Amino acid sequence: MTTQIEKADLLRSLHVPGDPLILTNVWDAISATTVARTPGVRALASASHSVSNARGYEDGEGIPLDEALDSVRRIVAAVDLPVTADFEKGYAEDTDGVRANVARLITETGAVGINIEDSVGADKAPTFPIEVAAARVAAARAAASDTGVPLVINARVDTLAGGGEWSDAVARANAYLEAGADVIFVLGLSTEELVARAIAEIDGKISVIGHPGAVPLARLADLGVSRVSFGPFALGSALANLRRTAETVTAGGDYPDDLGFQFSL
Repeated sequence: MTTQIEKADLLRSLHVPGDPLILTNVWDAISATTVARTPGVRALASASHSVSNARGYEDGEGIPLDEALDSVRRIVAAVDLPVTADFEKGYAEDTDGVRANVARLITETGAVGINIEDSVGADKAPTFPIEVAAARVAAARAAASDTGVPLVINARVDTLAGGGEWSDAVARANAYLEAGADVIFVLGLSTEELVARAIAEIDGKISVIGHPGAVPLARLADLGVSRVSFGPFALGSALANLRRTAETVTAGGDYPDDLGFQFSL
């Protein structure tokens, strides 16, 4: 892959209902190279929560925009695979700001996809009015047109996770697709029935988050999901292993085999 456009086209093609793109989220260059070298990995995704915490900031756009962009740039530079970035709410209060910031993300980092959220603050509620949220998705699509890179937009619907109504979630999802989203990332699809219902009622591809207790990966594929990511849970897995190692060696136990894991940029 020699161009950003080719990487964007590849990323879009990897979203296949029934054969979902599995994205183990990363947060810096070394996590990116480690995941990228894993057999079968086809693309990478950053996780805003993980990126922010790794740099000492809270999630919810606590990290300054320039640092967020630098984190994505370092991830993209470390690997040859397509990278999609969790860009929270676009780090802007209005659509002009979203458009400008997404253009910066594309041109300054080399990212070929984004997540963009529809909740107003750090929590999943309240959400922007539907027409405002759709306009923000449209602004991201306009930024892609401005740069000439066919950005893959994974538009997140926070309604269900924030305690809202099913009808609102579906209306939002379809509005975001009309505004230029490629995939709809629905939080709160906690059962097989809800996943199936979302796939039936939303007029586009569906992305979900995986974690312990969620619908199993094989079943998500059977139901027709197009993408599964893990957000901050991937960093949680790494930190849990780090803590287990610390506990073992602090107690004078045997050296864990994982201390011998070979890594490099």
